[in-house]
Amino acid sequence: MSSQEIPEEKHLPSEQGDAHHGGVAVTDDPFADPGLPVHRPRIQDIDERAAKRSERTVAMLFTLSMLATIGFIASYVIFPVDKIVFIFPLGKVSALNFALGMTLGVALFCIGAGAVHWARTLMSDVEVADDRHEIAAPAEVKAKVLQDFADGANESGIGRRPLIRNTLLGAMAMVPLAGVMLLRDLGPLPEEKLRKTLWTKGKLLINQNTMEPLRPEDVLVGSLTFAMPEGLEEEQHDFQVQIAKAALMIVRIQPDDIKDKKELEWSHDGIVAYSKICTHVGCPISLYEQQTHHVLCPCHQSTFDLSDGARVIFGPAGHALPQLRIGVNDEGFLEALGDFEEPVGPAFWERG
Repeated sequence: MSSQEIPEEKHLPSEQGDAHHGGVAVTDDPFADPGLPVHRPRIQDIDERAAKRSERTVAMLFTLSMLATIGFIASYVIFPVDKIVFIFPLGKVSALNFALGMTLGVALFCIGAGAVHWARTLMSDVEVADDRHEIAAPAEVKAKVLQDFADGANESGIGRRPLIRNTLLGAMAMVPLAGVMLLRDLGPLPEEKLRKTLWTKGKLLINQNTMEPLRPEDVLVGSLTFAMPEGLEEEQHDFQVQIAKAALMIVRIQPDDIKDKKELEWSHDGIVAYSKICTHVGCPISLYEQQTHHVLCPCHQSTFDLSDGARVIFGPAGHALPQLRIGVNDEGFLEALGDFEEPVGPAFWERG
C-alpha cells in the first residue's frame, strides 16, 4: 500500500475530540437519556366538541357489543343445530355456528375497539418517565402507586363521562352471559327423552329384517327376532336416536319355562319382548342361547336370563333388561300395550 492510500492521522476522530467531528456526536455516556419529545395536545384536549364526538363513538361501540351479545343468546333460540345455509364465499356452513361466531366476535371486538379509542382520544396521553426501583416496593412507593391509580382514574374522565362508564359496564356485564349460554353445549336437556320411547298402546311390532308386522306364528320357540315400532323408518333423520331406545328382542319360550310371574303376564303365549339395549353401556345385544334362554352382550359379556325377568346373571350390567308388555290385536298381529315402565339402556344420575 502506498503512502498516499494511508489516511492521515489528522483525519481520524479523536477519542475525546469535538462532538461534531466527522458528523458523529461522541459522548462519555453511551446510554444518555435522550429526553422526551415536546408534548403536543390532541384535538380532543382543546376542543370539547371533538371530545364529545369521541365519547359518542366509544359509547356506540360498547352499545354494539351489548346488541351483539343479545344476538349471540338469541342465536341459540332461532337457529336449529342441523340448519345449513350457504354463505359466500364460505359455502355451506352451520347457521348456528356462523351466527354464534359472528355475534361473539363482534361483541368482543367492539369492547376492545371502544377501549382503544377511549384511551387514544380521551384518556391522558402525557408522557410520564419513572425510574426503576427494587422489586420489593417501600411503603411510600405503594402509596404513590395508589395515588397514580387514583389520578389515572380521574384523568380518564370515567367519573365525568357517565355515558362511557355506563355503556362500558353494560357491555362488560353482558359478555359473560355468552359464556353461560355455552354451557348448553354440554348436551341437550334430557327432559323425558331418556324415559320415553316410541312404543305406545296399539303400535305394531315390525320385523326389522322383513319390515312386516309380526304374527305370533312368525316367532318360533328358540328363535330370536329383532323388532321396532310401527311407523319408524330408516330414512327418518332421527332413526338412529329412536331405534337406540326402541329396539326389541322377541323370543318365544315355553310358558312353563318362564320363572318370573310378571314376565309371564306381560307375554303372549310364551312370546316375550325385551329391550335390545344392554343396561351396562348401551351396546346392542345379539347373542341368544336357546337352551338356557340367556342373551349375551358382545361388548363386555353381560349375560341376562330371559326366562327369569331378564335379570343379570353375569357381567358388569347394573340392572335387568326392561320388558315391553305385548298382546295381539283383532287382525292377529303382535302389538305393544304401552311403553317400557322404566328407562332403557344404562343408568343415569337423574333416574329414580
